[in-house]
Amino acid sequence: MNSCIYNGEVSHTRFRPVKHFLKYKTFSLFIDLDEMDKLDKIIPIFSINNFNVFSFYNKDHGKRDGKPLKNWVIESLKRFKVKANVNKIKLLCYPRIFGYVFNPLSIFYCYENNLLKAVFYEVKNTFNEQHTYIFNVKNNQNLIQHNCRKKFHVSPFIEMNCNYFFRLLRPGEKISVVIDQYQENEKILFASQDGKRANFTSSELIKSYLKHPLMTFKIIVAIHFEAFKLWIKGIKFIKKKIKIKNNITFEN
Repeated sequence: MNSCIYNGEVSHTRFRPVKHFLKYKTFSLFIDLDEMDKLDKIIPIFSINNFNVFSFYNKDHGKRDGKPLKNWVIESLKRFKVKANVNKIKLLCYPRIFGYVFNPLSIFYCYENNLLKAVFYEVKNTFNEQHTYIFNVKNNQNLIQHNCRKKFHVSPFIEMNCNYFFRLLRPGEKISVVIDQYQENEKILFASQDGKRANFTSSELIKSYLKHPLMTFKIIVAIHFEAFKLWIKGIKFIKKKIKIKNNITFEN
């Protein structure tokens, strides 16, 4: 199967106004959207759109209306006139574990046959809001680089007047996602996710769970714990000014 698991870690380094570092071990699913029904049938502890030890719900992504995600991706590409005949879409995300998940970042990789043509960076905050940044991928390069203005409130300790610089390696035996955040041409935050590939099977899911028990619950707890530590360090709290549900932008 094209679908797999990536076991690895997430790290953040904040450079200013105070230094702060965190690192957590995680595991992610890399799901070929065409294989979802097959995964649901052959893995007893994994379900699509139903409760299980591990599960994946369409309503956690895209329009969050529960409809097939592949249709949403292709419609979005047509809406922004992306010139590619995308026929394969893979999604990097955390699974629901016992029904709960929080995905700060999910990534849709859009292929025309085996050529990567577009990437969707789907960003969520703890207010249940979401913004998706869509980029073209040129020349099918191994190192994929994108940059854009920040358009979505994520951290209550970082202003909106920032730029993102995304760097991805094409998924293979390893996964690598790096995001640098700049403010006035000065790097203020480095975030990364790395992982090694494992087969998408019941035994590998169990191994991943035993290494990272209740991972999805720990993620949301860790976010608030790290925010508390930043507040203790005296970083200014930035109030969110607007409320949104789902936004999507095409970036050049």
